[in-house]
Amino acid sequence: MSAAHPGPGDYSHVPNPEQALKYAIQHIAGPRVEIIEGVITPVSPSWAHENAIDVIREQIRPRMRELGLRSGSGNLDLPGTANFYQPDLAVVPAELARASEGALLPDQTFLVVEVTSPSNADTDRTVKRRRYAQYGAPVYLLVDRRERTWTLFSQPGDVGYTLVEGPHPFGVRLRLPEPFDVELDTCEF
Repeated sequence: MSAAHPGPGDYSHVPNPEQALKYAIQHIAGPRVEIIEGVITPVSPSWAHENAIDVIREQIRPRMRELGLRSGSGNLDLPGTANFYQPDLAVVPAELARASEGALLPDQTFLVVEVTSPSNADTDRTVKRRRYAQYGAPVYLLVDRRERTWTLFSQPGDVGYTLVEGPHPFGVRLRLPEPFDVELDTCEF
């Protein structure tokens, strides 16, 4: 008698479904895909979206170089959850950026930036904000293009960020906390 094959949706035979899903996302699904609360989500930013990221990157680049940091949109894993993010911008130590072939953890970042799009605004405002805090991302900058505001979250904890600055309208200058200690012009967000 042969063993019954598992049916669709039966993953009980997979030793670690979280690892299997995250492996598939990294190696099969393509370079611009996230898992948000277990939902595989393609990422396809517009030019306006990319412009906001570029404006931030240009303004923090000199300070990043002084501090030995690098920026990019590399993968961030949230172990123990069905979450695997590709932030719009993350700032990490240069040695981690050079050495890591896989995902980093949010607590290994100095800054995470998400820019809302029509398809993901609520996710960036709530789910990612909560998860980044739970996983220790020290500073989370939300650039909300629909509301035309920015909000800076810092001092992460299990239930969220304990320090919130904003929302402020685009045009109000933004001071990033230490170690950056730089002021950003937000007019072009």
